[in-house]
Amino acid sequence: MDPTTDNAGNTGDPGDVRASLEALRAEIAKAVVGQDPAVTGLVVALLCRGHVLLEGVPGVAKTLLVRALASALELDTKRVQFTPDLMPSDITGSLVYDTRTAEFSFQPGPVFTNLLLADEINRTPPKTQSSLLEAMEERQVTVDGTPRPLPEPFLVTATQNPVEYEGTYPLPEAQLDRFLLKLTIPLPSRQDEIDVLTRHAEGFNPRDLRAAGVRPVAGPADLEAARASVAKTTISPEITAYVVDICRATRESPSLTLGVSPRGATALLATSRAWAWLTGRDYVIPDDVKALALPTLRHRVQLRPEAEMEGITADSVINAILAHVPVPR
Repeated sequence: MDPTTDNAGNTGDPGDVRASLEALRAEIAKAVVGQDPAVTGLVVALLCRGHVLLEGVPGVAKTLLVRALASALELDTKRVQFTPDLMPSDITGSLVYDTRTAEFSFQPGPVFTNLLLADEINRTPPKTQSSLLEAMEERQVTVDGTPRPLPEPFLVTATQNPVEYEGTYPLPEAQLDRFLLKLTIPLPSRQDEIDVLTRHAEGFNPRDLRAAGVRPVAGPADLEAARASVAKTTISPEITAYVVDICRATRESPSLTLGVSPRGATALLATSRAWAWLTGRDYVIPDDVKALALPTLRHRVQLRPEAEMEGITADSVINAILAHVPVPR
């Protein structure tokens, strides 16, 4: 193999790398039906080195989606079921006493992986939820005063159920702000649901993705090359100002008690840039910002109680802001 060619057969050319990442959709579609927006969101998060909060009712293939992505990217993945009795050390790892050497050795937890699926993250107490904060922000875990770096790439994909709140611990705003995107996983359309049932009737086994034909179409080297290309995508001063105006408008909205922070504005600029690159451009346009505004901002705002009672949602507030903020020409 040519040393300039990675394990997916790419030469590092931006067009080849982009084609490989676009091929993820077709590969994941072999296992998951009708979730293209979520797949795209996960790829954007990987390009931005961010994390994703997946929200959807049980049974809409959130776990399968992450497993299929890991398989198509040839990345290691681990799943942790968050429960009320889960301890921080169950995630990060702990020191274990070795009777043979009479010394303590570090036993890594499941967070030491490429794609960590934190299933039903809001079912565990805040102390355990917060154990992920250092990993998500610093990409390391500190145990007994020693920082230990996490693998690269590293992505936390957390899920939560939007309709069942009994026995849950809502994520605080500080932790929600650590997630780059919040993606909603809808129920499938009638035809998509028919396709799902047809696949199962024909013998599809969600626990055996290899048998379903899911193969690696990209890898860590592709992600690194893609990130380098994304970093070269041009952002004009007018687009930067447009992002700032949108975020500032959320802070002035009468329907919100909490608007988007400067970190959120930075996140929207980054996701818009990644989306522009994925669509084949080396510059960002206002439509890129609009396309990523909802998933990037919806979890960074907080509704007033009276607005919630009137049926107003975070998405409707952001859409109204997008409709009123002047678009640069």
